[in-house]
Amino acid sequence: MNPTALFKLSYGVYVVSSMDGDRPTGCTANSAMQITSSPATIAISINHNNFTNQCIEKTGKFAVSVLSEKSNPQIIGTFGFQSGREVNKFDSVAYEWKEDMPVVKDACAYMVCKVINKMETDTHTIFLGEVLDADHLEKEEPMTYAYYHKVIKGKSPKNAPTYIPDEILEKEGKKSGEEKTVKYVCGICGYVYDGETPFEELPDDFKCPICKQPKSVFVKKES
Repeated sequence: MNPTALFKLSYGVYVVSSMDGDRPTGCTANSAMQITSSPATIAISINHNNFTNQCIEKTGKFAVSVLSEKSNPQIIGTFGFQSGREVNKFDSVAYEWKEDMPVVKDACAYMVCKVINKMETDTHTIFLGEVLDADHLEKEEPMTYAYYHKVIKGKSPKNAPTYIPDEILEKEGKKSGEEKTVKYVCGICGYVYDGETPFEELPDDFKCPICKQPKSVFVKKES
């Protein structure tokens, strides 16, 4: 089986948020879909290991912020490559309150939902939520999973439903006849540097645009 065929499915890039007591928290997600129109309900998939999963379970509510193609990619790193157990993620991201849930301002739309059902899998919880409030925030186009991979050059966190290990991606790339290339990859979030300036000539204070880690965490890879 070639798991990269699953990339052809349509996904977005979202921040799913909830509350840890009186503290807002959340995680990056790419699995959210509308289930019914009346009443409006949506489903999200959150890994059991994500702290956000526990918070949604406790509060019975969650918000989905739909990131746009113009959203700052650092938001994805902030919510996708560190845990809300140790970090107050919203400290570095502008947000506003909607139905007592935190919503990212740098997004094109949001939905706030109350949990009305759920389904457990071995690794993820599928939360079904009835929409309490929803609106547009910007007129920008929503970011798709394909755009995130091809344009931003980002990769999925290990807890994401769409995560595929690098060794499998490289193996499938060789099968498809891709030419051998040298690239520099962030060892934390998987961002691939493709700027015009050679990586070796970047200043020492260069940081990954996704997870804000220093130049030293980048790894040279041939594929």
